[in-house]
Amino acid sequence: MKIKELVRYWDKHARGRLTRDAYKVSLSDDNRQRLDALAELYPMKSPEDLIRDLVSAALDELETSFPYVQGARVVALDEEGDEIYEDAGITPRFVALSQKHMQSLKERLMGSAA
Repeated sequence: MKIKELVRYWDKHARGRLTRDAYKVSLSDDNRQRLDALAELYPMKSPEDLIRDLVSAALDELETSFPYVQGARVVALDEEGDEIYEDAGITPRFVALSQKHMQSLKERLMGSAA
């Protein structure tokens, strides 16, 4: 989700499953004032909801901003028969680590449900 899509997201009150993990963050005065302004604009959203949504959108945008680095291995052909090379940049590593941490979270959830 892009940052600019958050307003539409907040207007629709989308929901998702949340972890039980919490993070404590300190904001600059400037960011605190802007967060308070957002909370006033969207009174159905708590400041914590807004922070969660902003972090989620920022992480999505960060992942799509990683530069593509052409690797040596051909992984596919496009519709015109041109070779598509693997991404040797940070994206595959980030995706793999994200999947690893998601699996760990699922295992913790399954362990706590038993």
